Amino acid sequence: MAADADVPPRMIDLSRRQFAAGTGALAGSAALGACATVPQRTAGGKRPWPYLLGADITWVPEDEAIGATYWQDGVQRDPLAIFADAGFNAIKLRTFVNPENGYSRGKSGGPWGSVDSTIAFARRIRAAGMHLSLTLHYSDNWADPQKQTKPAAWADLPFTQLVDAVHTHTTDALGRMKAAGVAPDLVVLGNETTFGMLWPEGRIPLPFATGNPVTDAEHMDSAPPSGMDRFAALLKAGIAAARSVLPGVPVALHNHLGRHWQITRHWTDSLIERDVRFDALGMSCYQQQAQGDWERTFAEFSRRYPDHGFFAIEYSSRKRYLNDVVQAHPNGWGSFIWEPTRHQEAIFLQNGVSAGEGPKPDLLSQGLNSAEAPGATPPTGAPVEHRVDPGGRFDADPAFVNLYRQMARDYGVLGQPIRR
Repeated sequence: MAADADVPPRMIDLSRRQFAAGTGALAGSAALGACATVPQRTAGGKRPWPYLLGADITWVPEDEAIGATYWQDGVQRDPLAIFADAGFNAIKLRTFVNPENGYSRGKSGGPWGSVDSTIAFARRIRAAGMHLSLTLHYSDNWADPQKQTKPAAWADLPFTQLVDAVHTHTTDALGRMKAAGVAPDLVVLGNETTFGMLWPEGRIPLPFATGNPVTDAEHMDSAPPSGMDRFAALLKAGIAAARSVLPGVPVALHNHLGRHWQITRHWTDSLIERDVRFDALGMSCYQQQAQGDWERTFAEFSRRYPDHGFFAIEYSSRKRYLNDVVQAHPNGWGSFIWEPTRHQEAIFLQNGVSAGEGPKPDLLSQGLNSAEAPGATPPTGAPVEHRVDPGGRFDADPAFVNLYRQMARDYGVLGQPIRR
């Protein structure tokens, strides 16, 4: 039963035996053994660093490998220097299990999105004095609201071994980064796991309509109720691994419907009731159903879960507005604009025009944003031709550089490197 709407849910301390019995012995032995020996919580709800003004720029090394260059005021610069000059103090990267089987297939160089390529870029980020976050996609390719495909190497594993695979992979990836001297400051387990992960075993149904017809048709009544138990077991395995390798480093989860408080609350309550002990929730913030949706979710989340932080893990448009709303809360940790070199309302220009497709509608009634249901949103209106050369020249847009620099100044983080 969900906790009362006006009272923060009680943390339930399940023993190893109780947890195994409650889920039908779903959890793997290695993961449960680790759960019994690691800290339960690290950062608490308050902001553990100055406000994070961050960006996910995982594409940059891939693009540089095929010739991309980055310029500011007519001078070619390291892209990290451009971001730092604009006031950014944090970078988030993503990694996959075996990206050569999916994400990186057909791309020159790489394999991109591997632990090795992540370490290489992380060294540059550390040298720039920037905060480093890492999202683990438990897949060989994009994991998102429309697909959470198991890695090929895990495809036929029974569930207990699947749980162990999550634990082993998380331990290995974070252990290798730690050994290389580039351990992340924040670990995000899974990408856009609103409907679970590692489908079909870890898939969970949509409990309430979202207002997005594509999402509702795809996910309403899509999985049995027991999927939440399995999803929780998978997350607990990853959390145990992360905390055993990087004690004291906050662990976050990712729900892509930051606009929908009812879904966010049900999802978070369900995991907490299953003893999934995480430190913060990253919410995607691309579009709203009604004006003020993000403000409501952040305010209600802060009130209901005062010992958890939150942050805008993905966004693109409405940059100042969204950051102001997050920054206003003591447990609002920051934001990460997603691939701003050449995605949506990009902060770079190519051939004098935006290197992205441009801003997307603010409200669902104005048109669906494909970020809410990647690859499944039908086109609306006349087709718009958009061509960008990922290996070309990218010039920082002075208007956006000035916007972010002003935000960083207002938030008190301009020119102040953040290190854990």
